[in-house]
Amino acid sequence: MTPLHINIIPRKPFKGYLLRKERWACIVAHRRAGKTVACIQDLIARAIQSKKPNSRFAYIAPFYTQAKDVAWQYLKQYTAAIPGTVPNESELHVTFKHNGSRIRLYGADNYDRMRGIYLDGCIMDENGDMDPRAWSEVIRPALSDRKGWATFIGTPKGRNGFFDIHTLAQDSDDWLSIVLRASESGLIDADELADARRTMTAEQYQQEYECSFDAAVIGSYYGALIADAEREGRVTDILVSNDLPIHTAWDLGIGDSMVIWVFQAGPEGMRVIDHIEDHGKPLGHYVGILDAAGYKGGNDYVPHDAKVRSLDTGRSRLETLLAMGRRPILLPPASVDDGINGVRQLFPCMWFDRAKCKDGIEALRNYRADFDEKAKVFKTHPRHDWSSHTADALRYAAQGYRDLAVERVRAVMKPKPGQVWIGPPEAGNEKRTRL
Repeated sequence: MTPLHINIIPRKPFKGYLLRKERWACIVAHRRAGKTVACIQDLIARAIQSKKPNSRFAYIAPFYTQAKDVAWQYLKQYTAAIPGTVPNESELHVTFKHNGSRIRLYGADNYDRMRGIYLDGCIMDENGDMDPRAWSEVIRPALSDRKGWATFIGTPKGRNGFFDIHTLAQDSDDWLSIVLRASESGLIDADELADARRTMTAEQYQQEYECSFDAAVIGSYYGALIADAEREGRVTDILVSNDLPIHTAWDLGIGDSMVIWVFQAGPEGMRVIDHIEDHGKPLGHYVGILDAAGYKGGNDYVPHDAKVRSLDTGRSRLETLLAMGRRPILLPPASVDDGINGVRQLFPCMWFDRAKCKDGIEALRNYRADFDEKAKVFKTHPRHDWSSHTADALRYAAQGYRDLAVERVRAVMKPKPGQVWIGPPEAGNEKRTRL
C-alpha cells in the first residue's frame, strides 16, 4: 500500500467536522452552506487513508438521480488529480487504486439495492426525505461488522425523521452536532440574505436559511392538520374499544410497500389505532399480523383494483382475503384529488395512537405536492415517494369511514313501513316515495 496525502481546504464552519473523532454526526445547515462539498471531501479523505482492506463508503441521497446531480461532479472533480483514481460512470463510484477503497453513490428510493453490502462510512443527505426504514433496516446493519460511521446532513423540512436525529445528536455525548444558520455562519452576505427575505415567505426563510424545524413541510397536504391534531391532543394514547368493530384500510402493493391503517368509528370521530407497513410480503403475512393483534370483526376496505385477477393464481386479492376469513369491501374509484380533500375534511375528527401510528404520521407529514424545479411551481399531483402508500391507504380509510357514517345515519333514519329512500344514501337526504 502506497502512502497517499492530500490537502483539503474546507470552509471554516466545517473544519471541526473533518477533524472529528465521533462515530456519528448530524449537520443541520442552511442552503448553499457547502455541506455536500464538505461531506464529499470527508469521504475522500477517509477513503484514501483507510487501512482496512477494500473499504467501502457511500453517499446516499433520497433519490438516485439526485445523488448523481448533486454529488457526482464533486466526487470526480476532487479525485481527478489523485493518482490511480478510477471513476465508473455507469455505477457512480470511484475506486482508489493504492488501497482498493471505493466511494459509491446511492439513492434511498431503492434502498433494497443496498441490502447485503458492508460500509465503513456513509453520508445520509436530506435524511428527512428518506423512508426511515432505509436507515434502520439496511444502512445501519451494513455498518455493524466493520463499525462504520455515519453523518446525517440536511436542511429542516418540519419535525420529521431528520428532526429526531438532530434531537438525538444534541442530547448525546457520542454525537457531533453542528447547526449552521445563515445569520451566524457568515457564508452568505447580508445583502443576499436581505433579498431572499423579501422574496420568500417568513416560514420559507426561517426553514431554508435559519434552520427552523417548526415550519411545516412546504407543499405538505396534511402538515398543518397534523400540527393542529398534536396541539389539540388528538395524537395520544388510544384505547381500543371492545364495543366497536375494528376496521382496516389497505393500499395493496405488490412490488412496493403494503400499508394498512386500523381504525374504529367512535362517537367522537375516527379512532386511528394502528399503522402497519411492510415490503414484499404475501397477503397472508398481513392477515396473520391483523389476526394476532385481534384486529378483526369489521370491514377491510380495499381499492377497486383488488378485484383484478392474478395471472399467477387466477384469483383476485379480493377473493384471497375472503378465503382467509377477512371481510373485504371494494371501494368505488375516486380521484386522488377528491380523496385528499376528503381526508382534509375528515382530519379534525381524527384521533391517532401516538406510538403505533408514529411512522404513519411521519409519512403523512411528508406527503406533499410534487414541485417543478424548472417552472418553480407546485404540480397538480402528489410527489410519489416513500410516503405515498401510507397516504393512499388513509384515503381509503376516509372513504370507508364515510360509508360507515352513512350506514349509521340510515340505521337511525329508517323509512316508515311502505316507504323507501330514493337517491344517494347521504345524511339529510329526504327524497322518498311510497310503494
